[in-house]
Order: sequence, then structure tokens, then C-alpha cells
Amino acid sequence: MTTHTFHALKNTEKKFMELLRDLREKIEMLEKEKAGLLAEIESLKEKGEAKARELENEVTMLRKEVKTLETLLNVREKSTK
Repeated sequence: MTTHTFHALKNTEKKFMELLRDLREKIEMLEKEKAGLLAEIESLKEKGEAKARELENEVTMLRKEVKTLETLLNVREKSTK
């Protein structure tokens, strides 16, 4: 093996090792970002579910209020189409 071939081989090996290191770093960074995004999604889902429950409670209260007012005023419930 000539010196030139040896240096070319060493240079190729060095570039390959750098590529592997860069790929490991990129994969690690992406895994961290993925974990953060999954946590953020879970948090937003919980907030959305809480908001939906809150709105359901408000709608239930408003329906009861409508029925109470209809009863007080002796108004028949309108049929919905």
C-alpha cells in the first residue's frame, strides 16, 4: 500500500467517523425535539378536553335556565327542525 493510498484511506475513515458523529448528534437532537413536541401535544390535548368539559357544563346550565324560564312563563318549548 502506498503512502498516498494510506492517507486517502485515513482521510476517508476520518470523514466517515465525522459523518457518524454528526448523525448521532442530529438523531439525539431530533429525539429530544420529538419528546418535547409529544409533551406539548399531550398538554394541549388536556387543555382542549378541559375547555370542552367547561363548555359542556355551561351549555347544560343554559339549557336548565331556558327550561326554568319556560316553566315560569308557561311557554311551550319550541320544536327544533
